[in-house]
Amino acid sequence: MRPTLTEARDLDSRDTLAAFKAHFALPDGMLYLDGNSLGAQPRAARDALDATRDQWRDALVGGWNQGWFDAPERLGDLLAPLIGARAGEVLVSDSITLNLFKLLGYITECQGRARPVILSEGGNFPADGYIAEGFCRSAGFEHRLLPEGAPLETHLDTQVAVVVLSQVNYRTGQLRDMADTTRRIHAQGAEVIWDLAHSAGALAVDLQGSGARYAVGCTYKYLNGGPGAPGFLYVRGECQRAAWQPLSGWHGHTQPFAFEADYAPAAGMTRFRTGTHSALAYAPLEASLTLWQEVDIAALRAKSLALADLFRTCLTDLFEIHGIEDITPPPAQRGSQVGLIQREHGYAIVQALIARGVIGDYREPGLMRFGFTPLYLSHVDVWHAAEQFREVVESAEYRNPRFQTRTEVT
Repeated sequence: MRPTLTEARDLDSRDTLAAFKAHFALPDGMLYLDGNSLGAQPRAARDALDATRDQWRDALVGGWNQGWFDAPERLGDLLAPLIGARAGEVLVSDSITLNLFKLLGYITECQGRARPVILSEGGNFPADGYIAEGFCRSAGFEHRLLPEGAPLETHLDTQVAVVVLSQVNYRTGQLRDMADTTRRIHAQGAEVIWDLAHSAGALAVDLQGSGARYAVGCTYKYLNGGPGAPGFLYVRGECQRAAWQPLSGWHGHTQPFAFEADYAPAAGMTRFRTGTHSALAYAPLEASLTLWQEVDIAALRAKSLALADLFRTCLTDLFEIHGIEDITPPPAQRGSQVGLIQREHGYAIVQALIARGVIGDYREPGLMRFGFTPLYLSHVDVWHAAEQFREVVESAEYRNPRFQTRTEVT
């Protein structure tokens, strides 16, 4: 039986995270189910950005001594508890792409380049595979792909130096067992770099408890840092002094303002810095991460699963009739999204929903993704979003020609 609006309201009345919604600025009438692509704007982010602009105006270059310069380490320490890391183990810097390249170079230098293969996963967001391939071409390694769904052990041998894996698959939402997977890779003498793009801020991540030594991630999805917000990387404390990282920028020097001719890496996570960062990009992220210090991650996870299940339960009767495949994993094995496939009309359905103010996104081939962000979504929001989905599909509204035109960004 389909859930009722009254039942959704009752769930909201018992929601311990409900007050967080007031901390976010969202357009009136919009039902935003795309926080797995770009998070909503925290209200405090605008004030933080304005304050930094004023600081730039008033202090000019002096702003670097008023919180700008040490922002990568300071924000790293704010982020660390959200991903199960310790203070001094996370640096907010650059992007996933650059941070992954840094770690590939760092790890393989630590290993003495004894293993010639980098293994990344097929079927997931291709950016990690692209950078692994590029690193291999530049550094003389062999790049291999782990086929989607293939057992890890069939491709993990004594030649593999590093495995690059996402904790949550961007298409299916499939959640990997980080502790078990890390243990199996380490047992073969290889290292693993975890990509936390779709897990940081969506569920409890336990890098320390899982035995992970290296990870990368972004802050513009569930962490609400803003479009193009800086990425982050994690290196376990005892692994931080073993080698150089290949992008030896001047901010990673042990004495950057000594302007020495030769590079000497700084201690700790600072050695993973590169060049001058944007103080304006860090300001809204710091405002968001400050808000995150108040969040109960266990409650966040419980609500995330409940919102996704409410959405699916409201729509289950539609799926078979309209040729929609629900590829969402069961609760214990998923991140914070629902994946539905309609190969012929998926793109048009998403466009019709967007026209109604229900924002999801589309990925080829045929995948309609809906992200569930518990800090600014209510059960009533999700119930209404499901009703709009039902109306679009049952009325065939998506067949309107205006929903068939592809945009550059989907």
